[in-house]
Amino acid sequence: MKLVNLLKKVGSVVTLLALTAAPCQAAADASAIAPVPGSYGYFVDVYKTNEMGNQSPESNAVIGLLSQFLTLWQPGDSWDNGMFTGETGALVLNKNIEICEELTGSRTSEQELAAYLTDRRNENYTALDGLGPYTRSFKELANAATSLPGAIPADAATIKYSEQGGENGTWADTDSALGNIALLINTVRGPHTSGIPAKIYYQYMRPFRWSAKVKLMSSLIPCLADNPMTDGGFPSGHTNAGYLASLALAYAIPERFQECLANASEIGNYRIVAGMHSPADVIGGRIMATALAAASLNDPENAALKAEARSEAMNVLLTGNVSADADPYADHDRYKQLYEQRLTYGLPQTGDTTKPMVVPKGAEVLLETRFPYLSATQRRWVLYSTGLRSGYALLDDTEGWGRLNLYAAGDGYGAFDRDVSVTMESAKGGFSAYDEWKNDISGEGCLSKRGSGTLVLSGENSYTGGVSVNGGILTAASARAFGYSSVYNSAIITENTNGPVVISGSFTQSQQGTLSLDISSPEDTLQIGREAKLAGVLKLDFTDFPSPDAGMEILTASRLEGSFNTIETAGLAEGLDIAITDTGIIVVTK
Repeated sequence: MKLVNLLKKVGSVVTLLALTAAPCQAAADASAIAPVPGSYGYFVDVYKTNEMGNQSPESNAVIGLLSQFLTLWQPGDSWDNGMFTGETGALVLNKNIEICEELTGSRTSEQELAAYLTDRRNENYTALDGLGPYTRSFKELANAATSLPGAIPADAATIKYSEQGGENGTWADTDSALGNIALLINTVRGPHTSGIPAKIYYQYMRPFRWSAKVKLMSSLIPCLADNPMTDGGFPSGHTNAGYLASLALAYAIPERFQECLANASEIGNYRIVAGMHSPADVIGGRIMATALAAASLNDPENAALKAEARSEAMNVLLTGNVSADADPYADHDRYKQLYEQRLTYGLPQTGDTTKPMVVPKGAEVLLETRFPYLSATQRRWVLYSTGLRSGYALLDDTEGWGRLNLYAAGDGYGAFDRDVSVTMESAKGGFSAYDEWKNDISGEGCLSKRGSGTLVLSGENSYTGGVSVNGGILTAASARAFGYSSVYNSAIITENTNGPVVISGSFTQSQQGTLSLDISSPEDTLQIGREAKLAGVLKLDFTDFPSPDAGMEILTASRLEGSFNTIETAGLAEGLDIAITDTGIIVVTK
């Protein structure tokens, strides 16, 4: 680093030790995230009512949770005599079967193999694919195994092959090095998570019974129940099981939070590809699993197990060998799009599209390890700000489980509907030390960053409440990382963009603040819409662009007050220097 003398100072140097950011203005009322009970109560409190003897929406939490299906379908007294609920039911459920016809009619041999293995293997084992480079290590450390080969047996059309697990007859050993994670998955998939009571209540046929154009895989014919009365399609049991296992894994190993969700959506989608289930069935399986997982993770009886599972992940799995195997879910944007598409499968949006988002009681536990530095209330705001619009078929349950978009929630806030104060501590490691919010954040609230950790903002943001950096590092990884706000800095602000970073309002830096900019092209500038009040340290790294043209603007503002105490440069070519003008900082020739 080289200390550069300032060539020009504008006005008097302003002491900024006492400056504080403009006060944040809260936007939404706290009642927006208040839970609303269903006809059965709050799901997380009564989930154990999901038993065969409870056969009504009021007596069985799962049947009640899924009762939006009754706006489309009226069950009969047998498996084949139910009726559409009016024109809306006919419209949506006919489209539901058309999607099955399309997906089963175009499946590839690769998809057929994956669909077969998804059907026959233990869903817990299949969920491990979401761990990507940690999958191989998990299987070794947990003695996780399957008895099913990686191919469709030649006689699968006539013989039903069933999962036998590993050498101990289980999918994974609960007395292994990762035994608590395996036990957490088993617990989340506990005795009250079956979809059979709901299948019997709703009596909605599997898609191949609706249309001869739905091509059921011949290799799965031996797997059909002899009695169609007990073999309903809604909700999908495999989807329910796959999401339950995946959500348990995502809780224990939040470093793979979204990848586990993406894998769960694949499990559900392969049920449609196989011809065994429809989109409505899969949506129902996802909704019930989301609520059931949250209920189990909220259960006080499981508190110690949750902590032990998370500890095993951090101290055993994540510190061990990382496989060089390709990560099937490395393309974040692709799977975000796929996941969101599969939340609705494009079924007609026939309901009221203006209903506010509702956050279910206890849903925040699903983000507990993903955002350990946020409070339970803050995690509810994350869910609120990333939920789906209303009006989609099956999703508008009273509590709000159907509209949760957990993949989007894994990218942080979608809006600052309230002021957000974040304290991240590096010493705690994990997400408390470093995290990235990737969503495009809107809203009128402000962001206050505290603690020693690093937070990265990479969305094209539009929030207006302001930014106050009072500890650690805040990194702008997009042009609009700071939204349309003023920024106050008494810690460290860095940037990681190809192009300008824009601060629409004013910029104030105290004596304790550091502003660090990497300059790799003429477009790498900091553009401040209003005045800039300067103090503290400015660091400019020209390593990737050592010879900018004289006159290049590094920082621009409508007016400057004060001056940086220190300007440090790295990589700037000999013969060039930095100067302050009335409205900015430029490169000059010595």
